[in-house]
Amino acid sequence: MNPSELPLTVKRSIEAVGLAILVMLLSYASGILSPLIIAFFLTILIFPVYSFMRKKKFPEMLAISICLLLLLIFMAGVVWFFSAQVSRLIQDFPTLRANVTLHLQSLSEWINTKTKFSTDKQLAILNEQSSKLLNFAGGYIGGVASSLTSIFVFFGLIPIYIFLFLFYRNLLLRFLFSWFDQKDHDRVKEAVGETRLIIKSYLGGLLIQIAYITILLGGALMIMGIKHALLIGVVFAILNLIPYVGALLGNIIGVLLTLTSSQELSPIITVLVTIAIVQFLDNNILMPRIVGSKVKINALTSIVGVIVGGSLAGVAGMFLSLPIIAILKVMFDRSNHFKHWGILFGDERPVASPLHWRVLRLPKKQPPKPPDPAG
Repeated sequence: MNPSELPLTVKRSIEAVGLAILVMLLSYASGILSPLIIAFFLTILIFPVYSFMRKKKFPEMLAISICLLLLLIFMAGVVWFFSAQVSRLIQDFPTLRANVTLHLQSLSEWINTKTKFSTDKQLAILNEQSSKLLNFAGGYIGGVASSLTSIFVFFGLIPIYIFLFLFYRNLLLRFLFSWFDQKDHDRVKEAVGETRLIIKSYLGGLLIQIAYITILLGGALMIMGIKHALLIGVVFAILNLIPYVGALLGNIIGVLLTLTSSQELSPIITVLVTIAIVQFLDNNILMPRIVGSKVKINALTSIVGVIVGGSLAGVAGMFLSLPIIAILKVMFDRSNHFKHWGILFGDERPVASPLHWRVLRLPKKQPPKPPDPAG
């Protein structure tokens, strides 16, 4: 029987089973797929540089080598920046310890006034939890030390994958087109072009976003005399890439860094207000002009995608979830069999309920006139 002749319920059942199998495979193979996907996205990002050099008659191997060298220089600069900021934070540890002790004493006095927990009971609880935390940290550090080889392998594979993606790009494209009938090749070509545009604009936009948030937030806090201003700016800028959850984590870390470096509460208010202003500018003015017009994913799908990506591949999965969903939406929108998944991922809300309007039960349809709100 032709697959197109299968009953709709059978098709949907096969899709559900396939989705479950895919999630299981991703959970087991995340360590293999994560560097591969990251390398694919970085290849798309640096491909314009490679294409420019090829048009200027650069030899293929030289063009690929220059692209990899530029990428490695950029990554080395990022590592240097973080190491410099963290070293400054480590130098301030005596001050941090004194400030943390002062804040804990103030918190203890407040707890004494509100509850029946005496200072001795609070110290006993803190000592107990500290011992547990130290034991956990010791085991965690041991696990991190044992996984250093995996980390080096992870980052060592990415340049190799990028080289191979660029070197075998025509072979991979030929393989892709061979999956489809010749009559569908135009749609495949359109999907490939739009996918490349989405990845390039999205990842390029994220790099621009990290740069201007670091400059705006870090520069403003530095002018106001907040210690570790650049570290707060860059940490918030990176965490802000994680949709919906990252901004909250960035605020918390910003407050913690400010608390540990100051005995006053006024710097905390300054940091929170500055973050709120920068985030308002980012969400409503800057980011929509850079990325927002290219990625049309609804909030529900974004949140679920971030959670699933984080559970499957950790932090890398959280960062990669949105561009992967955007690519899937491009493919689904151009497929005859998976258009319903494209509707689920998109942000085109029907103007009325499909329960009452038959025309809204079909993709890409709107009612001929505004419905009665009472209906």
